Amino acid sequence: MQPQTKSSNNARFDAKLSIEQKELFELAAKLGGFRTLTEFVIHSVQEKAKSIIEDYQTILATERDREIFFSALLNPKKPNIKLRKAATRYNKILAK
Repeated sequence: MQPQTKSSNNARFDAKLSIEQKELFELAAKLGGFRTLTEFVIHSVQEKAKSIIEDYQTILATERDREIFFSALLNPKKPNIKLRKAATRYNKILAK
Protein backbone atom coordinates (compact mmCIF):
# COMPACT_ATOMS: atom_id res chain seq x y z
CA MET A 1 0.00 0.00 0.00
CA GLN A 2 1.38 3.42 -0.97
CA PRO A 3 1.38 6.29 1.54
CA GLN A 4 -1.37 8.83 1.05
CA THR A 5 -0.35 12.25 -0.12
CA LYS A 6 -1.78 15.28 1.56
CA SER A 7 -4.46 16.78 -0.67
CA SER A 8 -4.51 20.50 -1.21
CA ASN A 9 -7.30 22.90 -2.12
CA ASN A 10 -4.84 25.17 -3.90
CA ALA A 11 -4.45 25.59 -7.63
CA ARG A 12 -1.41 26.87 -9.44
CA PHE A 13 -1.40 29.82 -11.83
CA ASP A 14 1.66 30.70 -13.89
CA ALA A 15 2.19 33.80 -15.98
CA LYS A 16 5.06 35.20 -17.99
CA LEU A 17 5.81 38.88 -17.47
CA SER A 18 8.13 41.29 -19.13
CA ILE A 19 10.96 42.57 -16.94
CA GLU A 20 9.31 46.00 -16.89
CA GLN A 21 5.99 44.55 -15.73
CA LYS A 22 7.65 42.52 -13.00
CA GLU A 23 9.59 45.54 -11.73
CA LEU A 24 6.45 47.68 -11.80
CA PHE A 25 4.41 45.06 -9.94
CA GLU A 26 7.17 44.52 -7.37
CA LEU A 27 7.39 48.25 -6.71
CA ALA A 28 3.61 48.48 -6.33
CA ALA A 29 3.61 45.47 -4.01
CA LYS A 30 6.34 47.02 -1.85
CA LEU A 31 4.62 50.43 -1.73
CA GLY A 32 1.29 48.75 -0.99
CA GLY A 33 2.72 46.92 2.01
CA PHE A 34 2.43 43.43 0.56
CA ARG A 35 4.92 40.82 1.74
CA THR A 36 5.35 39.23 -1.68
CA LEU A 37 4.65 39.86 -5.32
CA THR A 38 2.35 36.83 -5.33
CA GLU A 39 0.32 38.25 -2.43
CA PHE A 40 -0.02 41.56 -4.29
CA VAL A 41 -1.02 39.93 -7.60
CA ILE A 42 -3.60 37.64 -5.97
CA HIS A 43 -5.08 40.52 -3.96
CA SER A 44 -5.23 42.80 -7.01
CA VAL A 45 -6.75 40.21 -9.32
CA GLN A 46 -9.30 39.18 -6.69
CA GLU A 47 -10.41 42.78 -6.14
CA LYS A 48 -10.71 43.38 -9.89
CA ALA A 49 -12.66 40.12 -10.34
CA LYS A 50 -15.09 41.12 -7.59
CA SER A 51 -15.56 44.54 -9.19
CA ILE A 52 -16.26 43.07 -12.64
CA ILE A 53 -18.76 40.56 -11.22
CA GLU A 54 -20.50 43.27 -9.17
CA ASP A 55 -20.80 45.51 -12.25
CA TYR A 56 -22.20 42.63 -14.29
CA GLN A 57 -24.75 41.75 -11.60
CA THR A 58 -25.79 45.41 -11.36
CA ILE A 59 -26.37 45.50 -15.11
CA LEU A 60 -28.46 42.33 -14.96
CA ALA A 61 -30.48 43.68 -12.03
CA THR A 62 -31.02 46.97 -13.88
CA GLU A 63 -32.24 45.16 -16.98
CA ARG A 64 -34.55 42.97 -14.89
CA ASP A 65 -35.91 46.01 -13.05
CA ARG A 66 -36.51 47.80 -16.36
CA GLU A 67 -38.42 44.78 -17.69
CA ILE A 68 -40.56 44.60 -14.53
CA PHE A 69 -41.25 48.35 -14.60
CA PHE A 70 -42.30 48.51 -18.25
CA SER A 71 -44.31 45.33 -17.95
CA ALA A 72 -46.24 46.88 -15.07
CA LEU A 73 -46.85 50.04 -17.12
CA LEU A 74 -47.94 48.21 -20.24
CA ASN A 75 -49.94 45.49 -18.46
CA PRO A 76 -51.38 47.08 -15.33
CA LYS A 77 -53.35 44.89 -12.96
CA LYS A 78 -56.86 45.92 -11.94
CA PRO A 79 -57.02 47.60 -8.53
CA ASN A 80 -57.94 45.17 -5.77
CA ILE A 81 -60.57 45.84 -3.08
CA LYS A 82 -58.07 47.35 -0.63
CA LEU A 83 -56.81 49.84 -3.20
CA ARG A 84 -60.35 50.81 -4.22
CA LYS A 85 -61.30 51.38 -0.55
CA ALA A 86 -58.15 53.46 -0.01
CA ALA A 87 -58.98 55.57 -3.06
CA THR A 88 -62.51 56.12 -1.75
CA ARG A 89 -61.17 57.26 1.64
CA TYR A 90 -58.64 59.53 -0.06
CA ASN A 91 -61.29 61.12 -2.24
CA LYS A 92 -63.51 61.71 0.83
CA ILE A 93 -60.61 63.48 2.57
CA LEU A 94 -60.02 65.70 -0.47
CA ALA A 95 -63.72 66.57 -0.69
CA LYS A 96 -63.77 68.05 2.81
